Amino acid sequence: MRGKKIGDYALDSVIYICLTLMGLATLLPFANVLSKSISEEWAIVAGKVGIIPVGFQLDTMRFVVTSSQFLHALFISALVAVIGTLASLLVTAMTAYPLSKRELPGTGALIVLFIFTMMFNGGIIPNYLLIRQLDLINNLGSLILPALVSVFNMLVVKSYFESLPPSLEESAKLEGARNYTILFRIILPLSGPVLATIGLFYAVYYWNDYFNPMLYINSSSLKPLQLYLQDIVMNADTSSALSADDLMNVPAEGVRSATVIASTIPILLVYPFLQKYFIKGVLIGSVKG
Repeated sequence: MRGKKIGDYALDSVIYICLTLMGLATLLPFANVLSKSISEEWAIVAGKVGIIPVGFQLDTMRFVVTSSQFLHALFISALVAVIGTLASLLVTAMTAYPLSKRELPGTGALIVLFIFTMMFNGGIIPNYLLIRQLDLINNLGSLILPALVSVFNMLVVKSYFESLPPSLEESAKLEGARNYTILFRIILPLSGPVLATIGLFYAVYYWNDYFNPMLYINSSSLKPLQLYLQDIVMNADTSSALSADDLMNVPAEGVRSATVIASTIPILLVYPFLQKYFIKGVLIGSVKG
């Protein structure tokens, strides 16, 4: 028994060490980008910057976060993320609630149809033609509607609703409450953990999405932060985002790195407030009873 315990400790130690090394390895690219965003210009140009900054300056970061183009793109991304997350949570909950009632006829067939759409997609061209037919090109609605409901998220919320005691709804119905009243005044207030978890999933998706904006947004005034970031990163001379005078004052590579960091910080600030709901929300939503 004693040897077994020692072996278990040794195995746990090896697992923790491996996971720690893997986690640190995933942070190396981020550390390199962060170092470039705050290192001196000569060190960046000379290729001296690794994961540790060489020198220290905040002029590049200050230049990025005070740029009117960056601030406008940040506002567009924040607007889409907030509206999209709230709309997705509402529609997801309203979809999951009736599907969680096994006594309703046809719920099994509807769930199969939802799962089918999760495995098979119409493709880029049909989706583009649909968005154009709906007159949503160069419209922020084209960034929200295609991702309004995630079938995976809906199934997690559905399982969470099924885990709630049926007596709650039965007592509410005896008091004369209707389905909408039960959903919004009883079910949703009790579903904080799973809604916070799913809400963060939606928010991260809307914040990081660049493919839909690349397809449906042509107007520079409607470009979200990810398209602005793509312009900065993909253009070697960053001529589309910076003027010649700007390039004389700040290094182009530093601007790219600072833009990546600045676009990552807002969504990172949300994690600490919702992290405690992650395990509880996902586990309760995936295991019934």
